[in-house]
Amino acid sequence: MEEFRRAILQPGPPESFALQTVQEFIKPQRQTKLAQDENQLLENMLRTLLQELVSSAVQSGEEIMQYGQSIDDGENFQGQIPRLLDVVLYLCEREHVEGGMIFQLLEDLTEMSTMRNCKDTFGYIESKQDILGKQELFARGKLVMLRTCNQLLRRLSKANDVVFCGRILMFLAHFFPLSERSAVNIKGVFNTSNETKYEKDPPAGISVDFNFYKTLWSLQEHFCNPASLTLAPTKWQKFTSSLMVVLNTFEAQPLSEEEGDANNLEEEAATFNIKYLTSSKLMGLELKDPSFRRHVLVQCLILFDYLKAPGKNDKDLTSESMKEEIKTCEEHVKKLLETTPPKGKEFLQKIEHILEREKNWVWWKRDGCPPFEKQPIENKTVQDGNKKRRPRWRLGNKELSQLWKWADQNPNALTDPQRVRTPAITEYWKPLAEDMDPSAGIEAEYHHKNNRVYCWKGLRFSARQDLDGFSRFTDHGIEGVVPLELLPPDVRSRYQAKPSDRTKRAKKEEAKGASNQAEENQIATPASEIDGEGVRADEASAAPMDTDAMATAVSTSQGGTPTPEEHQKQSPDTDVGQEAGQLEADGEVEAGMIDGETDAEVDLEAVS
Repeated sequence: MEEFRRAILQPGPPESFALQTVQEFIKPQRQTKLAQDENQLLENMLRTLLQELVSSAVQSGEEIMQYGQSIDDGENFQGQIPRLLDVVLYLCEREHVEGGMIFQLLEDLTEMSTMRNCKDTFGYIESKQDILGKQELFARGKLVMLRTCNQLLRRLSKANDVVFCGRILMFLAHFFPLSERSAVNIKGVFNTSNETKYEKDPPAGISVDFNFYKTLWSLQEHFCNPASLTLAPTKWQKFTSSLMVVLNTFEAQPLSEEEGDANNLEEEAATFNIKYLTSSKLMGLELKDPSFRRHVLVQCLILFDYLKAPGKNDKDLTSESMKEEIKTCEEHVKKLLETTPPKGKEFLQKIEHILEREKNWVWWKRDGCPPFEKQPIENKTVQDGNKKRRPRWRLGNKELSQLWKWADQNPNALTDPQRVRTPAITEYWKPLAEDMDPSAGIEAEYHHKNNRVYCWKGLRFSARQDLDGFSRFTDHGIEGVVPLELLPPDVRSRYQAKPSDRTKRAKKEEAKGASNQAEENQIATPASEIDGEGVRADEASAAPMDTDAMATAVSTSQGGTPTPEEHQKQSPDTDVGQEAGQLEADGEVEAGMIDGETDAEVDLEAVS
């Protein structure tokens, strides 16, 4: 023991002398790791030394954590007890001694200290939280630390030591993992011992409605045990009737912004109790307090959220009529929270966000609290001779083989008529028709006509389903193929066929028919007859002519010169043939511009 008394008075970090002190205490032990008996002997000695230091601090009237302060490195002040704890913590962290020894010393220290000294002791625990939470130490001392914190919570007052209780709970939340079942209320048991006592009989000279006073505070009986409302219908009816009285009263007496700012305690630094006083004389003041109203309304939302959550048993489920009443009351409560100053809307949004996150925890507990952490997969080294052969898939890789297997199990997947479906022509051209509508306000660069794939597919569909619309491609381009019934009246008039266009198309067809007839005659007529008449085959098939033009050509071939009247008769038909050839050339050029090449199915000459 004297070795450790001298050690805690030495300057410098613990790693410079801690292991040497242990080796001097356990002689002739010179190893860096103690055996079980040696650990027990060292633990008993350290607990005795800690008890003597605490007793000396109490007798001297000093604070326990400040007893025997010594100057370390000329600047840092540290007492003997924190110095002793640092030495033991270093030995436990380096695994020179048993890891649970530091937790046992901390438990003894809190039991020997008053509540005032416990705050300083717990401050030391909070400062070493990262080291105590390491896996090698946490596994040895988590139960001891949990017992220490629970004993502190039992000794503290729930009303006067609210901040200290919160520090302990926050430490436990960070010290233990998120999936620790010891911190979860698995069964969902309510704290029914939290009773709210209020006056049953009206006092003399009261100026407040005593019936409303009793109705308001009677709601706390249902808030502390919401599960009882689903078991007895009479309790639910009593609760709803009392709640409607309170909500109607809050609505009939709204708070102004001035009253909300004057009576609000949430933004002030002043401390207040977690439970409100239930004296009937304070009823008038509490009704003007926005924080009081918010507490009652938030309790209502918590109760409704619990009743709406699905239960494990059928008896815990709510009925349909009960669900409707819950929905109505919940909307009323939210409306009151939104109108309660200050910043009612922001406050309601925060409460809804918290309740939504709470549902995730409810489902997590219902599922048996599965762990959140995923352990890393260990990479096992395999010898070269025992390497497993990579699986050989039937279709080359795993995905294709699984797809083929899925098709075997679902034979109707490939024959389903809905799998591949050719759209109707009106359905396909509808996006382009919407782009052509000026009222839509779509910019030209975003039109579907700029999509070559879309236009090419549309031309194929129109060639098969709408030859009339497909023929308009020659005159109006891709926008002329769109069915006219999809276009607005003002746009439709621009793409309707004009009489002159029909006349030109008819003359073109006549010219082509005459040309074909001439070729047939040339094939059927012997060569001697052709020579006798003096008509060349290439002239007969070069351009379509009517009867007058044919006669003029014959007379010319016989050596005559055509008169001006004959030349005038010949020129209109010649113009028609030239114009038809020009239309064919234009149609081929536009078809090639759409897809970049001329396709057999977009043959405008064949279609016309």
